Amino acid sequence: MIVISGLGAVLGGGAIAPVILLIVLGAMGGTITGPPEQPIAFDHAVHAGKAGIACEFCHRGIPVVENTATALGTPVSAAATIPSVEQCMFCHSVVATESPEVQKIRAAWETGTPIEWIRVHRLPDHVDFVHDPHIRALAETHPSFSTAQICATCHGDVASMTEVEQVRALNMGDCQGCHRENSAPLDCAVCHK
Repeated sequence: MIVISGLGAVLGGGAIAPVILLIVLGAMGGTITGPPEQPIAFDHAVHAGKAGIACEFCHRGIPVVENTATALGTPVSAAATIPSVEQCMFCHSVVATESPEVQKIRAAWETGTPIEWIRVHRLPDHVDFVHDPHIRALAETHPSFSTAQICATCHGDVASMTEVEQVRALNMGDCQGCHRENSAPLDCAVCHK
């Protein structure tokens, strides 16, 4: 930070330091690593792939796309959200109850213990990302896309992933490239807090 402040002073004032800081922070992060080890081996290939469960069934915070941009559901929240144990038990009170992984979910349910999932997709804290306008914009641009196809734009084909992992850098360059391709705004204040 001292180096950035000093560079800002050399380049003509303190106003440039925040800009340089944003550029440096934008270039950081977005490192694509392998899938994290989760407390329960949740298999998206089984749930979203074989069973064909829609993204929004478990991730309740995202709006629903019904093949046309005008049929989008009401936005629920800014985040896609991770399903609660109660949500998992909605199905697993009767489905695959003998599975060791499902028994872990049942144990969490019976003890009232939340499952400490490891976050896979993370943006820097200075980025104000909201799912809803992104899903709506992609639905308008691609009216024939399902919610899963829209989600795959950033998250990849999770329906084929045994373990979900980040597939795009999701850094500033990646986001700006997508904004340019889709004629979305590029103003700093649109994404940065």
